[in-house]
Amino acid sequence: MNMIFLLLILIPAYISTMFIPYWTRRTESFGVSIPEEIYHTDRIKKLRKQYVLYSGISAIIVTILFLVLETLNDMDSNTFSIFFSILVCAYLFLHFLIYLYFHRVMKQLKQTENWGKEKPQQVFISTEFRKHKLNHSNLWFAFSFLITFASIALTFKFYNRIPEQIPMQYNFDGVVTNTVTKTPRTVLAMPIIQLYLTLLFMFLNTMIAKAKQQISAEKPEESMKQNVIFRRRWSAYLIGTGIGLSLLFMFIQFSLIFPISTELISIVPIVFTLILTLWAIILSFTTGQGGSRVRISAGTNGEAIDRDDDRHWKLGVIYFNPNDPALFLEKRFGVGWTINLARPLAWITFIIIISIIIAIPKLMGM
Repeated sequence: MNMIFLLLILIPAYISTMFIPYWTRRTESFGVSIPEEIYHTDRIKKLRKQYVLYSGISAIIVTILFLVLETLNDMDSNTFSIFFSILVCAYLFLHFLIYLYFHRVMKQLKQTENWGKEKPQQVFISTEFRKHKLNHSNLWFAFSFLITFASIALTFKFYNRIPEQIPMQYNFDGVVTNTVTKTPRTVLAMPIIQLYLTLLFMFLNTMIAKAKQQISAEKPEESMKQNVIFRRRWSAYLIGTGIGLSLLFMFIQFSLIFPISTELISIVPIVFTLILTLWAIILSFTTGQGGSRVRISAGTNGEAIDRDDDRHWKLGVIYFNPNDPALFLEKRFGVGWTINLARPLAWITFIIIISIIIAIPKLMGM
């Protein structure tokens, strides 16, 4: 049963990594900028198929190791969790090595073929872009705040029902593996995490609207409309995720007050994670990076191609450009956004977010 739940999470994760080349912009391939017509050539199509094949083989190997791990009956839950984490990290590392191989192949092809030399390069900026509604209102997070405050109120109303030892961790069998002593501070741990996550998602939702505009110079009008749709869809995903997480933490908080089976407490987070993963995969498949998979027919194509800024992308995934004032911009490989590591404010923002995540459990006595 444990392996079934794990596979329900792993298989969508495999899919989300295997098909990344099909979800990125058509002006980028394996972290390398290319003219859009090159994306549709047989050679590049073959590379994408090979990437899926190699990623699929690595996923099968890791899954077999998981199945072998499950057969070791003498392994306790903590040891199983450690090996599980190691295998997940090994898969991610192997997947990154596969990406690096194809990234190197693309760089060599681009250099050999001199793609894009026949057209002028430019950066297309639209003064109309920011006039569009690029994200959904942060007012939607009012539902998350209401859920959190309701959790706090009910926690203190039924404080006497909470056991003296509060369960904080369960294994895959639903057995409690870690507890903390009940105090007003420890019982508020989950609601405080709820508040922090709500604020974090509000920040990310705002970032979606503020992130650097990236409009294709080859198809500017179409690209702008696609990008607006792309941002609004992922804004809705963030809002839905934020509200869903608040409900999940409220459910966990209620398990301290009302009798809820430990099996259900273990299953609900897994089901929730599965739903979020599937939603993200559907969004990636139907929308693509920057809205590249959204079908729109609008206007005429430009006579130029996007400016080649490969030198600012280290290994095709790390953006470092001190001359670019943007803090947030779209990923080169994958779906979503990344940060400009050449900007100190981006580092400060990232460090603050991580520091708070680490500090909250300690401050709440967890």
